[in-house]
Amino acid sequence: MDAAEVLATRAGELDDFDSVVREHWARVFRFVLVSLRDADAAATVTQDCFVRAWRSRDRFRGEALVSTWLLRIAVNLVRDHARARRLRFWWRASQLVDPADAAWVADRSASAEARAIDRERVAAVWKTTRWLPERQRTVFLLRFVEEMDLLEIAAATGMAEGTVKTHLFRALQAVRERSGGMQ
Repeated sequence: MDAAEVLATRAGELDDFDSVVREHWARVFRFVLVSLRDADAAATVTQDCFVRAWRSRDRFRGEALVSTWLLRIAVNLVRDHARARRLRFWWRASQLVDPADAAWVADRSASAEARAIDRERVAAVWKTTRWLPERQRTVFLLRFVEEMDLLEIAAATGMAEGTVKTHLFRALQAVRERSGGMQ
């Protein structure tokens, strides 16, 4: 399969948009929720993400995976939401939730042990990311919550791969320093 066929295949994935939503909703929602720390806002932003994707599906060229394209839209919406939210700081304080307590953490078909491990993982990430600068937090969450590789993160955020590496390095360094040498 040559490059043109790969691009056409990826772009063709959007023909059945219902299946795109079913396949990618949980991942986008998880990222948005850990980014915003507000379940209602996360649901709204996730819905906005898929509405924007639907409206611009004809412009998707297949140069990235559908999941990467959706997460890039989500990153931009989270950034926009965060800017607007900073102007309403008093509202934000009353809406924060701890995603470690939310039922969304694990796949419902996973074992109780797997769900408990997922909750612990999210709680640990949650605690370490609250104070990171926005770009470091975004890169950190995409890498360790969504398990994206550096090129996927670069595509999702619009940053150069070197910039992603720098933000990830600084985030990891800050987490280690703040947590007293956590590895």
